[in-house]
Amino acid sequence: MDALVKKIPAAGPQLGAGPDIQRPERAEAEEAVRTLIAWAGDDPAREGLLDTPGRVVNAFREFFQGYDECPIEALSRTFDDVGGYDDIVMLRDIDLNSHCEHHMVPFVGNAHVAYIPDNAVVGISKLARVVDIYSRRLQTQETMTAQITLTIDKVLKPLGVAVMIEAVHQCMSMRGVRKPNVATITTQFTGIFKENQAQQDRFMMLARGKD
Repeated sequence: MDALVKKIPAAGPQLGAGPDIQRPERAEAEEAVRTLIAWAGDDPAREGLLDTPGRVVNAFREFFQGYDECPIEALSRTFDDVGGYDDIVMLRDIDLNSHCEHHMVPFVGNAHVAYIPDNAVVGISKLARVVDIYSRRLQTQETMTAQITLTIDKVLKPLGVAVMIEAVHQCMSMRGVRKPNVATITTQFTGIFKENQAQQDRFMMLARGKD
């Protein structure tokens, strides 16, 4: 599988809750879908399409439910009793489904997330929850990688955070250059993972399943 590898520089992407905007009424959203159906060249009044606007709006609420949740709050409950543990905590192969903010088509893949605790740990399911919240928004893979990394770093204040995302983008597979099965890989590191090449290499080895 071909891979496009991008290492994300330190940045300041929006963290936490989604933007505070006024959402249209449901009827307006459904009418917008009818307009797009007509733009595509079909008749929105055709029998097979009559219920499509409602279904699309329902699907959008599910696809983009990450705007209704705050990843910082998902990490708010931590545990101080770690029994002296001071090594990598890692979740590998977290499934993710997101939508490209440029074309609003899906990209699908998985994330590998790790941190080295300083004083506190968080329930491991909460790391997956952070991935899920950010992925259920209109995204670029680069921004999402940074958001996940910096949110964990900000809330847990660990010795370091490492994140790698590998995904296939349908905006590249189905349109444009039409190259299917090309994976985009993004990484970001903080703390000890950024400063210590051996720790970074260890994370990459674990992410690739070579443990």
